[in-house]
Order: sequence, then C-alpha cells, then structure tokens
Amino acid sequence: MSGDLPTVALIVGSALAFFTGVAIVVTNVTVASLARARVNRSLHSIDAHYGGTTDDTLLDGSTVLGGRVAKLGRAATPRKALAGIRRRLDYAGNPPYWTVDRVFEVKGLGLIVAGVLGAILGVALGGVSGAVLGILLGGAAGYFVPDVVIYDLSQRRQERIRRTLPDIMDTLTVSVEAGLGFDAALTHVTRYGRGPLAGEFARLLQEMQLGRSRVDALRALGQRTNVTELRAFCAIVVQATELGVPIASVLREQAREMRVRRRQHAEELAQKVPVKILFPLIFCLFPAIFIVVLGPGLLNILDLFRN
Repeated sequence: MSGDLPTVALIVGSALAFFTGVAIVVTNVTVASLARARVNRSLHSIDAHYGGTTDDTLLDGSTVLGGRVAKLGRAATPRKALAGIRRRLDYAGNPPYWTVDRVFEVKGLGLIVAGVLGAILGVALGGVSGAVLGILLGGAAGYFVPDVVIYDLSQRRQERIRRTLPDIMDTLTVSVEAGLGFDAALTHVTRYGRGPLAGEFARLLQEMQLGRSRVDALRALGQRTNVTELRAFCAIVVQATELGVPIASVLREQAREMRVRRRQHAEELAQKVPVKILFPLIFCLFPAIFIVVLGPGLLNILDLFRN
C-alpha cells in the first residue's frame, strides 16, 4: 500500500502538469488571437476612415431611392471593374465624398438621367431611332462620368506626391542623420509636412502604432500609389529593414536619385511643349495671322478684278 502512494502521486502530478501545460498553451493562443483580432479591427477602422465604405453590401442606405440607384450602378458594373474603382479611390486619397457606394450611386443616377435626356434629344432630332441612339449614348456618357472624375482626382493627387517626394526625402534623410529613428523621422514629417504624401505617412504611422509591422505597412503604402519613385522607396526600405542595412545611407541615396529623377521629369515635360503647342499654333493662331496679313491684300485684288 505504501508502494502505491508514490505511483498515485506521480500519476496525479503528471496529470496536473499536463493539464497546466494545455491551459497555458490555450491561454497564450487565445490572448494572441484576441490581440490579432483587436489589431485587425483597428486596421479595419483605419481603412474605413480613409477608404469609406468598401464592403460589397450597401452600408449607407440613407434613402430607399439612393439605395436602389446604387444597386442599379452596382449591377451595371462588372465584378472585375470593382477592384479598379477601389484602386483609383486609393490613388485619389479616398475622398470622404467619394466612397465606393457613392460611386455606384452616381453611376446609376448618371445612367438614368443622361439616358432620359439623350432619349428626349434623340426624339427631337431623329424620331424613334434617334431616341434609341440617344438612350445608348447618353446612358454610356452618364455612366462613365464618375470614372473620369475619379481618374482626374487620382492623377492630380499622384502628381502632387511625385512633386513633393524629393523634398520629403531630404527631410527624412536630414532627420535620420541628425540622430532620429526612422519612425521618429516620419513623425516629424507628418507633423510639419503638408500635402497628400504627409497624409500617407500619417496613415503608415497609425497602422504601425496599431500593431502592423513596418514591412507590411510599407508594402500597403506601395500598393496605394502608382508613383514609381514612392513604390521603389517602399521596396528598398522593406529590404533594408529585413536585411539590417543602415537606413541613413539608404535614405541619402534615395534622396539623391529622386532629385535626379525630378529634374529629368521636368526636362521631359519641357521637351514635349513644342509638340503640344504645334496643333493649336497651326489651327488657331496661323489662320488669324493669315487673315490679318493677307486679308487687305486679297480685298484689294478683288477690287481690281471688279473694276
């Protein structure tokens, strides 16, 4: 009996140790899952703040008519075009007045209004066939107007990012070489900087503060822009972070290269000016010059033939 007690104690101790280890593992997994869930919810709130409504379901629903019009625009839009709309909205900085649902609503409204106006104009000009043609052309024009507006907004914003990127890179380089860390240098840029690039860096810092790694946040920043220089900067900083390369030398080389690219881009635009001004010069300026210079002579010649 006395020999059985150590065996029982050993079995009970082993069982307690086993269940304690299982409880510790489950607790760690649960805490990690909850932490990831909180980070994902925080990142989703950032995406919702910067990107508006991006779900496939309508979240606005302020009016029944607006919801139906938005459903019409969504039904008329191919599924493949949805990713393009979201990417253009990211390039445009996700304006608060241009959410995905608002784009669909404007598309549906433009499809209806422009189609009706085209039908009225077609009936006035060409009868039934003109009405059908007016519906098709007017509906297509009203449907694609939001795409043109978003494209223009995105191109303007990306061009502003391209122009301000070398100056911000110089500020980052000076801040890092002065002793600040990369995150502190980004904070300095977002605090005193202006423009869309400072806003993108502010979003980058918010994502990092909420638990996303620097590598993932930089990759997400590269996906939100079509500026080649900014994408290259994000990729190089990611590689420097993963390989442990000193960030100051990387930033110094990137700043120098971006200044060279900005000068080359300005020279390229300057070389395109003569070609762009050629057609307005031929079709607008030359006819007026010919009329002013040759007009009196032609009138005199006509008077001589009349006499």
